[in-house]
Amino acid sequence: MELSASIAHATAQARLLRPTADCRRLGSPRYISCSSFALQSQVMKVMPSISVSFQSAFLQPVVRDTQKNKHDVICHQRQGSPQIEAKSMEEVYDALAEHLLSVLKNVDHIDSKYIVGLAGPPGAGKSTVASEVVRRVNMRWSQNHRKDCSLNSNEDIATMLPMDGFHLYRSQLDAMEDPKEAHARRGAPWTFNPALFLKCLQTLRKEGSVYAPSFDHGVGDPVENDIFVKPQHKVVIVEGNYLLLEEDIWREIRDMFDERWFINIDIDISMQRVLQRHIGTGKEPDVAAWRISYNDRPNAELIMESRRSADLVIRSVDFSS
Repeated sequence: MELSASIAHATAQARLLRPTADCRRLGSPRYISCSSFALQSQVMKVMPSISVSFQSAFLQPVVRDTQKNKHDVICHQRQGSPQIEAKSMEEVYDALAEHLLSVLKNVDHIDSKYIVGLAGPPGAGKSTVASEVVRRVNMRWSQNHRKDCSLNSNEDIATMLPMDGFHLYRSQLDAMEDPKEAHARRGAPWTFNPALFLKCLQTLRKEGSVYAPSFDHGVGDPVENDIFVKPQHKVVIVEGNYLLLEEDIWREIRDMFDERWFINIDIDISMQRVLQRHIGTGKEPDVAAWRISYNDRPNAELIMESRRSADLVIRSVDFSS
């Protein structure tokens, strides 16, 4: 799926569709990085300055300005899902928001929805990515349509829908054959209600709006009908761990999305974030570490296998950068 026609056009202009002899292989054998070079001034006039781009399955450049009045071009060749890379997560948020705004031009029916599934392991930053992209889409939509009297630019055009609200209740875990194991493994796929989740997405797709549950972390249970996706919300980013699984009913959930995004992150980094999250909620460090090894890391390893189903892979950048 081509996510950025303008970047593809720039690629053609620069005639970079084949790697040059000075390409060097990156850490993964699926990537090739070409050394930077200065473009001639004639080409510079037709090629826009691009600080972040969608890395397509064919060779495609990322163009950055330098202080020497030239462009540095980094080329990547990748077989598989397109990947977006940047120097900071702020650039990632901006690029994803611009992409969704371009998609909105074709979402004109009153009940039409463009639903994005955003998956990734615990600690990958799914909620942060979803909320930041939604905020940027709404802000720029409002700015771009402020003078259009036929549109209410004060209404949000995008929203997010977390999968957290579809956890099983603690009482449902108590009723399982091994309640102790069920609580210890809470967060695994079988501790969610995927049938209810699928029904929610089907209702959203069919009717254009839906009430969905949120999750109260203080209480430890879902809160029914706490989230309302309105008809005016044309873009909905659904975020959750298991959106791209291929097993059983999860496959039907995966197929509900117009686009499937995956945050790629080193598991050790994501588990360190989850460890700090556990400690921050009052767990003793040894208890938090046990939960990581017994539950969170096995879940994360399963989730990482599902990234092959993604339409777009987002390479995580440290949020402090």
